[in-house]
Order: sequence, then structure tokens, then C-alpha cells
Amino acid sequence: MQPPLRAEGPLATPSSDPDARPPRQPSARRGRFRGFGILRLLLVVASVVALAGSVAGYGLYNSLRADLPDYRWLADYQPQQMSRIYAADSRLMAELANERRVFVPIEAIPRRLQLAFISAEDQNFESHHGVDYFAIMRAAVFNVEAYMGGRRMIGASTITQQVAKNMLVGADRTILRKAREALLAMRIEAALSKPRILEIYLNEIFLGLQAYGVAAAAQSYFNKSLDELTLAEMAFLAALPKAPNNYSPVRFPEQARIRRNWVLERMLEDGHITRAEADAARAEPIIVRPTRRPDMLAVGQHFTEEVRRELVQRFGPEQAAGGGLVVRTSLEPPLQAAAEESLRNGLMQYDRRGGWRGPVGRISITPTEWQAALEAQARPPGMLPAWRLAVVQQVQANEARVAWLDRANIRAPWEVRTGVLDLPDTTWARLQTPGPTPAAPVRIGPAPRRMQDVVNPGDLVMVEPAATPQRAQRAVLRQVPQAEGAVVALDPATGRVLAMAGGWSFDRSQFNRGWQAMRQPGSSFKPFVYLPALEDGIPPNQRYLDTAVEIQSGNSVWRPGNYDGSVSGQALTMRSAMERSLNLVTVRIAQQVTMARVSDVANRFGVITNMPPFLAMSLGAGETTVVRMAAGYASFVNGGRRVEPTLIDSVQDTRGRVIWRSDSRRCQGCDAAADRVPALDDNRRQITDPIAAFQMVNILQGVVQRGTGGRAATGLNRPVAGKTGTTDDYKDAWFIGFTPDIVIAVWVGYDDPRTLRRPGEQGADVTGGRLAAPIFRDVLAAALQGSPAVPFRAPPGVSLVRIQTDAGQTIMEAFRPGTENAATPPDAGIFAPGAAQRVESGLGGLY
Repeated sequence: MQPPLRAEGPLATPSSDPDARPPRQPSARRGRFRGFGILRLLLVVASVVALAGSVAGYGLYNSLRADLPDYRWLADYQPQQMSRIYAADSRLMAELANERRVFVPIEAIPRRLQLAFISAEDQNFESHHGVDYFAIMRAAVFNVEAYMGGRRMIGASTITQQVAKNMLVGADRTILRKAREALLAMRIEAALSKPRILEIYLNEIFLGLQAYGVAAAAQSYFNKSLDELTLAEMAFLAALPKAPNNYSPVRFPEQARIRRNWVLERMLEDGHITRAEADAARAEPIIVRPTRRPDMLAVGQHFTEEVRRELVQRFGPEQAAGGGLVVRTSLEPPLQAAAEESLRNGLMQYDRRGGWRGPVGRISITPTEWQAALEAQARPPGMLPAWRLAVVQQVQANEARVAWLDRANIRAPWEVRTGVLDLPDTTWARLQTPGPTPAAPVRIGPAPRRMQDVVNPGDLVMVEPAATPQRAQRAVLRQVPQAEGAVVALDPATGRVLAMAGGWSFDRSQFNRGWQAMRQPGSSFKPFVYLPALEDGIPPNQRYLDTAVEIQSGNSVWRPGNYDGSVSGQALTMRSAMERSLNLVTVRIAQQVTMARVSDVANRFGVITNMPPFLAMSLGAGETTVVRMAAGYASFVNGGRRVEPTLIDSVQDTRGRVIWRSDSRRCQGCDAAADRVPALDDNRRQITDPIAAFQMVNILQGVVQRGTGGRAATGLNRPVAGKTGTTDDYKDAWFIGFTPDIVIAVWVGYDDPRTLRRPGEQGADVTGGRLAAPIFRDVLAAALQGSPAVPFRAPPGVSLVRIQTDAGQTIMEAFRPGTENAATPPDAGIFAPGAAQRVESGLGGLY
């Protein structure tokens, strides 16, 4: 029998089957177990996800950590910044820079300026550890609302993160970059102090107008130093890092004002300023004062270039141009200007004696063409800044009208100026004509009798306008000299170079003839020949024969002679021979003291090192520099101590610490009480005894008073000593002279050694006494201006005796004690009396 069918669905009724069980009702306990299972499943899934995330995060962390740049160098980081070179009076001479940047230590940045940037960029800078989590959450909420409302989103980078971005990781906009930036920021915080991080930030942040760092920005926007900024100006600078170009006070003044006021409000909220200060700063307008580069000296370019070379040699090119060095030099600008002017005047006077070499070019003087043609002409090399390139427009018998273009500055339009050349001012302009052959010397014509003998319409000439600019004014015809020269002035007590002119014009040639050029000193070397005799106790009144000498060396015979070819045949004192610059006596003295001694003296004084001991060297056949000769003569003045010429007094780093100083003397008692005068230890090497040095000074005074150096002291009424020098065939003209407080060396000659003597000139016209001594005199007059007359100081023990010179004049002669009557007859010396003496000696490259 089949069981009864069960109805299914909603109309089903309970079965009447007695074996059927009633349906089981779900219990509460079973529901609890089922909920626990779901929770357990979720926990397992969450654990797996967390574990996977941890593994992935750890892997990402390791990947980022392995790829992080080294941040430890930030501890010693010094940004590239300008080095500055200053003269002795603190005037700026030059700026050396790879980047125009100004680094300021955190101690020198005003605290209120620091707080302005902290309020604007990172309010929790002092408390967070590289990442500000509260700022991140706040930025996240704001950015969601901003995204929904279509507004600009904000960031949450701390100052430390910005340092990491700017210095290490770059500015690409990716999640990985932000992660690396945050990780680096935390590491930087652990390695560096807060002040150091803020110092790097404030010196590296870009603030517009090509300014990096707050110091450069203060100069660019307000032409002020940091300590001169007002509160409103500080707040404006702090408003710039977000978007410097968008807050430019020139292009967007209203946006700049709003952003500045926002910074002021943040500073007020943080308690850094008061309400009254904030209100006063808000009322202050933003006035931009464009920076102006500091005025630099217009003189001393050769000096400055030599300083730059020394900095590169001493500190390396990167530190010299980007180390922010503060270089104090010994240059005295007034004396430097006088040295350059005196040298140029002397070279122009010599050049004018050689006549007029003609115009530098020709152009059309058509009214519609000449201005454009003149503007297109390049300035001739060596043309001085005060000169103008002019075109001759009209020529009459006694004058010529010239025109040139001038303007106030490089952005101003050209203006036409006119002037008049007068015939009396051009009497020197005798026309040069070439000789019959290229090797023949040029011929110099007669003095011009009319203006047409000098210029013609269309000629391009150099002129110097009168001092007062007018529409029509007097102009003077100029010509760039072909000869060159050099002047070096230094302090004999310290060796500090006070002025140095290395040539006619730095623009024409950067070669420094005062420091670099090796030239023969000629007769200016003679003091170093006479000095060994004085050291040996030979008195200045010892007589030597001024007679002919033949010097045999192998198959060669050298017959030296006096520069003018004369032979007096007399027995002359050492003093008279020096005053008259007699070569024959000098050779005899050199033979007596031996050339080995002369070579030793030249080496001790630093004039010529390792000089061959040949007799020709006694007449200045070796090579030396102008600055070495000046330093050598300085040792006579200071009592026989070695002088090392220096250009740089001190060098300071960016924090003001002195890292190099030229003066190595120790100061005994500098740390003692102020009422005690400290004593400086003179650690310079004694290279000759003070008495011999003073004897040489006394002899060289006679050269100026009675000898070949008479033009060196004209009108000065001061004690001056010195020596002329002229080399073989008149290739070099020297004068090195001094007073108790300054030594000045002057050289004149051609870069390619050739005679200074022109056809028709006498040898006396191109000697050191004629060409170099007047330049010396003009430089010395400028150096002595306003200073009292000071006599040469005699050392203890020297004996001053009144004697008569060979010319019958009465003078005070300096003797070593016990040698007042030690002079012997000339026939007792190394040469016996006679018309000619033969001496075996090496010649070595005689001139």
C-alpha cells in the first residue's frame, strides 16, 4: 500500500502519517555558531590580506630604501655662491660666481623671518619628525571637498619634505616620489638638527626673479639685506614658495597682497606677532625696488685677475668661484688709479715721439650712411673707455670737424656728438712711412703744417672729448701705443702689493707684465752685484778702474763697455760708479767678489733663482719680473729681511671664519689687557745684515740726487733712492725706486723684445732714466700726497762720515764700523792698472 501523498506548497496540510515527525525549529544557539563562522572567515581573510599587505609593504619599503639617495652629505652641505674680492678700502673689485646665490647662516637670518616661513609652510615644523600626519589628514578632508566642489587641492608637505624634494628626489608628481620623499624626510630629521634643516631650506628655496634663498630674494625685490626687512616684506617673501610667478607684485599686485596678508594672519594665529603689528603690516603697500649690482672698481683688472689665479691655485676652481669666499686684498684704489694713469701717460708720450700711424679705417661720410657705418665699427683693441671712435667730416687748414656716437647707457639710443681737432694739438702727429724694405725701420716725416697732413674726410680716428660734454666741443687726437709697460708698488715692511698696472689696457691684453713677464733687468741689477762687496766690509769709497776689460772664454772674447761707449780711464769710487751706472766698474767688482757670491745674493733676495755664475749676469743679462725686482729692493729698505710680495691679505669662508692669511707673524700679548701694547714677532728671514742694506740705500740715494735717476724725484722734496736700468740695444727701460714706506718698480718695453730707439734718436732718449723714471715720479707723487716726509732710518752701529764725492760734493757716507779708512788704492784690487785686462771667465749667452 502506497503512503499517502503530501501536499506541497502553501496549501499543504500536516500529514496524517503516524510515523511522520514534526519539522525541526531553528534554535538560537545554531545561529550564534553560524555568525561566529562568518566572523572567523572574515578574520582569516583580513589576516591574509594584512599579511599580504605587510609583505608587499615591506617589499616596497625595502625597494624604496635601497633606491634612496645618500642624505648624509646635507650635514656639510654648502651651496654654490659668489666669491667677492675687495680692495683695501673695502670697495668691491670683482665677483666670481658659477651661480648668483647668497648663502646666509641660520644665525644671521632674523628669527621673525624664520617664523614667517614656518607659519606659511609648516606650522608644526618644530614638533614633527619629518612628516606631519595631522596635516596629511586635514589636507585629505579638504581635498575631498575641493574635488567635489571643483576647487584647487592643497598639499601637506613639511619643510623637511621640501628639502628632500629640492635636494634629493626631484619634483615628479607620483605616489612613489611622495613615499620616497616622506621616508627621506624622516631620515633627515634623525640626522640633522631643526636649525640646520631650516638653514638649508631658506637658502635653497626658489622665490622668483632668479633668486634662490631669502638673502638673494631680499636683494632682488627690495634691494635690502635681511636685517633691513620690515615685517610686511618678510611676510611677502614667505608667501612666495607656493607659486612665485603667481604672486609677483609687479604682474599680480592684488594676489601678492592677499597672499601676504594670509601669511600675516597665520603668524598672528601662531602667536608670532601681535594684532597691532599685523594690522600695521597689512596697511603697508608692497613696493618693489629692483636690485642694483654694486659698483665695482674701474681700475686694477690685472691685479684682480692675478688674485683670481691665486685663489684657483690655492683653493681650486670650484671653491674659488662658488665657495662664497670673502677675499680682502692689499690694493689701494687711489694709488692704483694713479699708477695706471701715469703708465699710460708715459707710454703715450713715448709713442707720440714716433709720429702718427694714420687712421684706423675709412667710411663713407654721406649723410644717410655714415651713422650706420660708424655704429657697425668695432672698437679698436686697447682703446680706452674715455676715448671715442670718430669720423672726420670736414677738414680745414687749422682744424678738422669730427663726429662720433654716444649714449648714456647700453639701453639708451645713440646720440650724435661733434667736436673739433685743432692743429696745435696735433704737432706730434708726424706721418710714419714704411722703409724701402720690410726689415728697414719706418721713416718719420716732418711736423704737420696743416690739418690735411694729418687727417682727411672719411677717416676713422680715435679722439678724447673734452671733459664737459657739449654739442660741439674740443677733441684731442689719440693713438694706442705699441709699446707696453708695467708698474708695481708695494709696502717694503710687509710685501703687500699696493698697486699693479700690468700693461696699457686689460682689454687689449690680459697678460700681466708686472707679475708674469720675464725680462732682463739691465743695470737695475747692479745693486745685487755691489752688495757682496759691502757685506765683505769693502767701503763705498773704495776705488775701481774705469778702464777697458777683455774677458776670455775659450775662443770667445767679451769686451764689455759702458752704455754710452765712454771709458774715463779714472779710478772711481763704488758710489760714483753706481751713480753713473758704469758697466766696467761693475764687472771688476763682480770679478772681485766672485759671481758665485752674486748668484747667491740674487737667490737670497728672490730676484733670480739659480742664476748661472757668468760675468755677463752682473750687467743684468738674466731674466726676472717687475714684482721680483720690487721685492728685492724692498729688502734694502727694511733692514735686509726677505720680502715675499702678496696680493691677498685674508680669505674668509661663508661663516666669516678666516681660512687663510698672508701675514704669518705671531702676536705676543694680543690677548692681554688693552693697556699693554702687543709685540709682533718678525719671522721674516734675514738675508743681509742691516748695515750693508743701509749702505746700499745710501748709495742709491745718490743715484737719484746726482746720477742717472735725477728725473725720479723732480719736485718731490723727499728722500728718494733708486736705480735706473737699460738693457742691451735699449730693449728694456727700468727704474726701481723707493722711500722709507713704499717701493715702486717701473718697466717699459715691447712684448716682442726689440729696441726702443727709433731712427734719429739718441740712446739717452730711451734709457730707464728717460722713459721709466718720470712714470715712477708721478706714481710716487700720488703715493706721498698728504703724508709727511720721513727720512731713511739708519740701523744701530752704522757710522756716518762726511766725505767728498768724485765730483767734489760733500755728502754723509755710511760705513761699517772700522772701515772708514779701509779704502785701498785701485791697483791693490784684483785688477792692476792698465788699458785692458784679460780675465778667464765663463760667458754663458752674452748679450
